[in-house]
Amino acid sequence: MRLFGHDAEVAAFRSALDSGAIHHAWLLAGPRGVGKNLFATQAAQRILAQAAGPAVASPELETPAEHPVARLFAAGSHPDFRRLQREENDKGDLRRNITIAQVRKLIDFFALQPALSDWRAVVVDSVDDLEPSGANALLKMLEEPPGRSIFFLVSHSPGRLLPTIRSRCRLLNFGPLSEDAMTAALAQALPESCGGERAALVPLARGSVGRALAFAELDLAPLQADATAMMRDGDPSNLHRSRLAQALSGKAAAPRYAAFLELLPAIVADHARGTDGGRRRRALKAYEQVRDVTAFAPRHSLDPGATLFQLGTILASVAGEERGG
Repeated sequence: MRLFGHDAEVAAFRSALDSGAIHHAWLLAGPRGVGKNLFATQAAQRILAQAAGPAVASPELETPAEHPVARLFAAGSHPDFRRLQREENDKGDLRRNITIAQVRKLIDFFALQPALSDWRAVVVDSVDDLEPSGANALLKMLEEPPGRSIFFLVSHSPGRLLPTIRSRCRLLNFGPLSEDAMTAALAQALPESCGGERAALVPLARGSVGRALAFAELDLAPLQADATAMMRDGDPSNLHRSRLAQALSGKAAAPRYAAFLELLPAIVADHARGTDGGRRRRALKAYEQVRDVTAFAPRHSLDPGATLFQLGTILASVAGEERGG
């Protein structure tokens, strides 16, 4: 899979790799869903491919699929690579944290001799998820790293990390993807969808492929259509409000409801950009109100049906519909 939109970050890493004096720990910081994990995986794979051979001549970060190391990564069986991420509990749900037990397994990993070359690589996705004891255990490894080892720490909130972890790493900042990069990345990730469907996701995803894919998977397009219709025409019969409440109420709809709340401010902002005059002023006011409600409702576990009717009333006000109508 090709990485889009991070040429500067790729160049910085490739420069360090080609110099032969690469830092042992890299902190990949930036918003969710912009490609940090893909970068970490490809960088780890490239390190191990270069070390084991045959040499990789491509100036890109990605290792050719036919390379033996790439095949091992694809099968999830490279003996000199480990990935730390949240695991499932007995109920099949993801645990809240990466545990100290998972970090301790790295000690056993580094106690063994490398299998295919003299290098080993670890990706932690994300380092934000480490429980405190796990963060301290990882810090000890970063302070006294095993020889010829490299760590890639993915972080969505680097300011919350232990300062001592940050200080042991070389920082690469990843920003939101440009519109062109988003278009290319979505064409790769959603080859079966039409161009129009992908194009509709680009302005709403705010530079995050991960967010766009989540929106596509949860089929948010009909919900977006109802929200836009209320801003355009109002909702005098409560048709759109009722439809949203029906679609997003209940335990099974919880992921879709949460995603819609996250998306809705961007829908209102996008509508505001396409209007002027009084409608634009109402849209900007609605944006502020929607942003407040969508932030408040999940924190206080408000009833989804009542929340959606409240939001629908705010959206309908953009069309000039009286409050309470």
